[in-house]
Amino acid sequence: MREVTPTGLNAPASTRVAIVCFDGFDELDCFITLGLLNRLRPLGCSAELCGPGSAISSMNGVQLQLQRPLEWANEAEAVLFGSNLYNRALAENSALLDRLQLDPLRQRVGALGSGSLLLARLGLLGDMPACCDAATRPWLLEAGVRVLENEPFHAHGPVATASGGLAAPLLAAWLMLHLQGEAATREALRPVVAAGAREPAVDRLLAQVRSACAGGWEHPA
Repeated sequence: MREVTPTGLNAPASTRVAIVCFDGFDELDCFITLGLLNRLRPLGCSAELCGPGSAISSMNGVQLQLQRPLEWANEAEAVLFGSNLYNRALAENSALLDRLQLDPLRQRVGALGSGSLLLARLGLLGDMPACCDAATRPWLLEAGVRVLENEPFHAHGPVATASGGLAAPLLAAWLMLHLQGEAATREALRPVVAAGAREPAVDRLLAQVRSACAGGWEHPA
């Protein structure tokens, strides 16, 4: 795939994106966001997989060598959580989650599927509603979070949630728009959408992201 190339003369500031993974992670959530965000690597955006230990196993038994320790997420400019077979147990694991000190005042934070439960446990959702899968819904309700029915994506300020087996491009596009703007996001997405009607497909994806941002779309600085 052709990567996005920088158009300016000055080297861009580095933006680090931590994709947090634990044993039982969903491959689609982690690998799609990793692949899409790293298409902006020439513009200074670098996404890496982080988590406890050095290696973990996916929900389908894929062995993964982690690139960064879990605490690296505290330093990153953006942090994303994916679905996981064990997110309910992880949400109750204070010893593990207390190692994460995330701050939406200086970081953008997002989650896919049951990853929303971890955002709730970390106190990052506040009063905002969240998207999640059907299995996670009762756990989020139990945590006092209003769950959005049949909505694949929702964002408010620096926090976003998405749900659905192939919702990862929505979360990635939301983050790419904020990090590098529309032109770079379009350039990154065009080669990865299905051939035949690429521009309309990108238009629909970006329109879906913008329409699901509470309070209207916030342009990147």
